[in-house]
Amino acid sequence: MAKDGTEYDYDLFTIGAGSGGVRASRVAASHGAKVAVAEEYRVGGTCVIRGCVPKKMLVYGAHFAEDLEDAKNFGWTISNPKFEWTTLRDNVLRDVDRISGLYGETLENNGVEVFTEHAELTGPHEITLVSGKVVTARYILIATGARPHVPDCPGSEHGITSNEAFHLDALPPRILIAGGGYIANEFAGIFNEFGTHVTIINRTDTLLRHYDESVRDRLLQISTMKGIDFRFHAEFRGIERTDEGCLKVSMTGHDDIEVDCVMFATGRVPNTEGLGLDKAGVELGDKGEIVVDRFSKTSVDHIYAVGDVTGRVQLTPVAIREGHAFADTVFGDNPTAVDHQCIPAAVFSHPPIAGVGLTEGEARNTLGDVKVYQADFRPMKNVLAGRNERGLYKIICNAGNDKIVGIHMIGPEAPEIMQAAAVAVKAGLTKADFDATVAIHPTMAEELVLMR
Repeated sequence: MAKDGTEYDYDLFTIGAGSGGVRASRVAASHGAKVAVAEEYRVGGTCVIRGCVPKKMLVYGAHFAEDLEDAKNFGWTISNPKFEWTTLRDNVLRDVDRISGLYGETLENNGVEVFTEHAELTGPHEITLVSGKVVTARYILIATGARPHVPDCPGSEHGITSNEAFHLDALPPRILIAGGGYIANEFAGIFNEFGTHVTIINRTDTLLRHYDESVRDRLLQISTMKGIDFRFHAEFRGIERTDEGCLKVSMTGHDDIEVDCVMFATGRVPNTEGLGLDKAGVELGDKGEIVVDRFSKTSVDHIYAVGDVTGRVQLTPVAIREGHAFADTVFGDNPTAVDHQCIPAAVFSHPPIAGVGLTEGEARNTLGDVKVYQADFRPMKNVLAGRNERGLYKIICNAGNDKIVGIHMIGPEAPEIMQAAAVAVKAGLTKADFDATVAIHPTMAEELVLMR
């Protein structure tokens, strides 16, 4: 029963069982709330079903292409290695099923009721399921995530998105990937390692614009060296299927190109349609995202939203933190707001990129006087393998107080190294603190404490 004496079917009804929705529902239930979740597709959301998890498994699979080649100089003789896409695809999808099942078990073990159907807001505190069932809830949480954006151009129906990339029947001999963000660069690296000829087109001449310029320039250099083609300042004019079954793509600023597959990786759109948000009075932003305050509350007091649907930071760990903070705030009597500053992130390209804090450009614009330390080196493994591929680490410091305000790197295992380094930046440590730390030798990570 609510404080106003109203009785509801549930204390919390969550729409969307992705990372944010599952965490919020589980924690709310642990605080004693009666919780239900509606998920029209599969429990686990983008990250588990068609995003981070299966993508990282493909990245692991792709790394073997270079590892098998590099093994020769380490004394290994490997005769006639052969890659079978369908084996990797099916094993990945099988593990996705396993993890999705675990997410479902988590909800069930915490007493959360799950409706596997679409849900819509149809009145104050009221939700109607597609089956016709009507329920009420004291609080409603929208955690429906986002979906890939598909450009509006003639023939766009011939393209795929990252959603479909995990289910391909066979690897395309030639693929054109549209976009300059992390999804485009990650899949470009994956397909290239599997032997597909990759062309990236982008509207501007900038890849990964939120990352440090030196690091993203290094990725472009290495990607080009690996055989990935780039076409900048290019926008779609149209896509046509030829009589031979290929795709002819016309674009601005460049000649037509014929490929076997077109993949759109041009951003993600919040899933806010068909939820009844307009009728409920929930304010949306210019891109369709749900507008929320620092506690994830929408313009309607009893409706909250977390994750990609809000358009704040589209990262799984952020959605999880937002979901947890919401549950603690509303049901745990512990008002908690997520700090969206200094969030570490990575691009699982070949090689990967990782960064936290301010880029060099951002630091110069906001702080003025900065010091930049840099290590440009060839990893030991690459030297012996005969692979001419260099890593680059950067530390950005506020010259006024020696505080490290940003770390950026590209090289093998950069995301694994960055997780620990991000703790130091978030804690406000100084360059002197790093200098005082003894190196672990020989490692790539030791470069972080050896820059002078």
